[in-house]
Formats: sequence, C-alpha cells, structure tokens
Amino acid sequence: MLSRIKGELTLKIVILRGNSGSGKTTIAKKLQEILGEKAILISQDVLRRKMLLPDAVVGEMSVKLNQAIVDFSVQHFEYIIIEGIYSNKKHGKWLKEYTQKFESYAYYFDISFEETLLRHQNKIDANFGKEEMEQWYIKNDVLGIKNEKIILEKYTIEDTVSLILDDIY
Repeated sequence: MLSRIKGELTLKIVILRGNSGSGKTTIAKKLQEILGEKAILISQDVLRRKMLLPDAVVGEMSVKLNQAIVDFSVQHFEYIIIEGIYSNKKHGKWLKEYTQKFESYAYYFDISFEETLLRHQNKIDANFGKEEMEQWYIKNDVLGIKNEKIILEKYTIEDTVSLILDDIY
C-alpha cells in the first residue's frame, strides 16, 4: 500500500456509500467540518447534478471526473471523503483501486428502503420521489474490502461520526 506523507500525517481516504436518503451526506459534512481544511469532500451528487450534464452521468465521464478529483486531492489533502451512492457495479473498480493504494476506510450505510424514503421526505430539497428512489435502491451493495464497516439504521449521527473518527485517528 502506498502512502503519501504530508508532514508527519499519512493520507487517509474515507468512503461513505449507500442508497439515497441513508444519511451519507450528513455524515460527510460533519466529518469535513471536524477535520477542517485538511479534508476535501467529494460528493457524487455535486458531480452528478451540478457539474455534469445528465447524459454524462451514466457514462465513463463521471468515473473519470471522480478519479481526476481524487488524484488531485491525494496531492493536497490529508483526508479525502468520498460520498455517494457509488454502486459497486459502476464504481467499485476504481474505488477498490484507491483502497489498495492508500490507507482507506469504507462505510456502507445499510438502511432499509422504508427508512431512506422517510429520511428523504424530511429533506428541504427533496426534488425526486418514491419511484426514483425505488429504481436506484440497491440492497447490500458492499464493496467487500478490508476496513469496510456497515452503518446500521439504528446508529445516530453522533454514533456514526464517532465510529469513523475513532477509525481514522
């Protein structure tokens, strides 16, 4: 495993994956807030909805953009937080490549469809509905890599943030 040393600190990659409405973004933002300027947050929703045209989302362009941003981040940050649905089928290969190169921690949010729907309905910017969420929902989509942990529905935001911070510190 390669590690890029910045000062005395080793680069760490934190991967937060799970279905829409599972709480990934909330946790990612909390982690970035705590880690401060040493951390970059790479959010699939930002790349997918704000930076790319919808047709580019399903193609190689989104994978290449993700990789380019991670490659840049490796040179400039101590913590890289990668957050999104990032299905194993479409994104597993490149995510696994980074976990083999760098110290990495992966978390899969194993939340029932019913709970993700409830959480989504409580969002201020809920701009899609049950039908879309049903189409996107993938049960038990773990990467199957070392240091991958399952975040259960019963975990609070505080529990989850504490678990991750304990792992990466």
